[in-house]
Amino acid sequence: MPRILVVEDDADQREIRCLILERSGHTAQAAACSADALAHVDAHDSDCVLMDLRLPRPSDGLQLIQDIRARDARLPLVVLSGWPEDLEKSPLAGAVSATLKKPVATDRLLRTINRLLPVLLLLLICAGMSRAQSRAFPFQVAQAGEVLAELTMSSPGSDWAVAGKEGSLAAISVDAQPAQHLMVTGPERTYHIFLGQLAAGPHTLKVERQAADSAAGAGLAVFGARFEKSGSDFIANAPILLARLNTLGKFTDVPLMAYCTRGHDEDGSFLEYTVIFTNEDGGTSTRDLMARWGRTTDIEYIYRVWLDAAGKPKKTLIQTKGHEDVPYNGIRIGSHPVLMPVTDNNMVEPAAENASRLRYQLTPVLADLSDGAREKVMDAAPFTYEIASKELQREGKLRPFGTFQGENISDARNYLVVELKVSSTLAGVQVLIQRKGEKKWRGSALGLGKDFIERSGWVRTRVELPPGTTASDLTGFGAECLSQRDLVRQPIAKNGRCAVEAIGRIFFLDRDYKPGPRIPIAGFPDGGWQMEAGELFTLALQ
Repeated sequence: MPRILVVEDDADQREIRCLILERSGHTAQAAACSADALAHVDAHDSDCVLMDLRLPRPSDGLQLIQDIRARDARLPLVVLSGWPEDLEKSPLAGAVSATLKKPVATDRLLRTINRLLPVLLLLLICAGMSRAQSRAFPFQVAQAGEVLAELTMSSPGSDWAVAGKEGSLAAISVDAQPAQHLMVTGPERTYHIFLGQLAAGPHTLKVERQAADSAAGAGLAVFGARFEKSGSDFIANAPILLARLNTLGKFTDVPLMAYCTRGHDEDGSFLEYTVIFTNEDGGTSTRDLMARWGRTTDIEYIYRVWLDAAGKPKKTLIQTKGHEDVPYNGIRIGSHPVLMPVTDNNMVEPAAENASRLRYQLTPVLADLSDGAREKVMDAAPFTYEIASKELQREGKLRPFGTFQGENISDARNYLVVELKVSSTLAGVQVLIQRKGEKKWRGSALGLGKDFIERSGWVRTRVELPPGTTASDLTGFGAECLSQRDLVRQPIAKNGRCAVEAIGRIFFLDRDYKPGPRIPIAGFPDGGWQMEAGELFTLALQ
């Protein structure tokens, strides 16, 4: 295991950092002062140093950096400080491997350390794989019924953006039944699955790394499991999803999470299940996804079920080829239908239980979308933004800002995410943004009429802006209405209208691809904006 020397004079902070490192598969060594740290360096028993700068004074940290470099010029050295300017203004700034400002996200801290330990990381991966090849969790079920599991896992050495290091596939089985699977990537995270109907009594859940479907450079570490019995109807009817056959072994279009919404129509109350995939290899292009949906994941409703008074399915629909809704006529395991995507844009069909070697049983999140777009589910699970962005990078779907390369987009962190509640008739809406010092406006549709948003309700879009743009750089916000009718030889010049009824959440992704703070928009009228096709409204932000 790589040995990380943690130098911190605050005992609580030192303990927390050591715990984070050890839970991520490292060996943490603690030093409360410079003398303790230099003793480890002199003994050559540390592979990397993670140190505070104020020990307690900045001069103490700077002296320690100088002393370490006098002993070992190549030892990776990471400075973690709330005042990085103490180092940046010093001649010793170039003597450290990396500087991170407190507070720092755990995943960023671990990525920084791992990046400095390429050879040792390989040893960590091998050791982690050996340690986690098979881990069993005995548990008891007091009364027969649906059981949920939460698994805390990480994939040491993984990076979804890098071929050969994408992640590890965890195979999860209960009492030697057919396995279900989870794609594990990145630092420690809790994964949620349903185990189906289990009888009362003792059971054993086993987690194994499935080498054939794991990246060679990614390990698997399993930290713990928690079990819970569920009596919810939306759990009992959640679909089992098999992996699309042309994605096997390719780390693409992977199911990230699922959610369920409740609805009501003339046939009664229903449950609707939606899956969020990392991307879609077919259907809407990456550029169009950003303009019309405000994200690059593929979010697809796959199953809708109406229940009778006894809680049994009385009517069902699935979304299949061509976005057609057809009744589900396949097998069920308990009340769970078995579905598999059969198109590159993840439309589904009923499937035999063994139709694909990978099987996902993701616990759906119960979502209320009455006050926002469905992408709000991703906001509550920010890892979805990071993985989706990294998949674009690995698949060559990114371009430099300010260039045109077909359907490619620039770095997702260059885009402003905008949520609106709209109502359109024979027309579509795009969002306009103006930056400080610029006279021009930038549109979400990039000049393409087909990328104006035609649907009504809560929607999201994104506007591409120069790298490094922040909320303080925004000076104008607007919306434009465009007719979606062919006006050739029609007597009425403008035959569509749009209404922007409300503005929802607006934000940038931060450097770690997580949703940033909400950007307020002041001055939007209570009655919203009512526009005829060809009209636009704007308001000043500063």
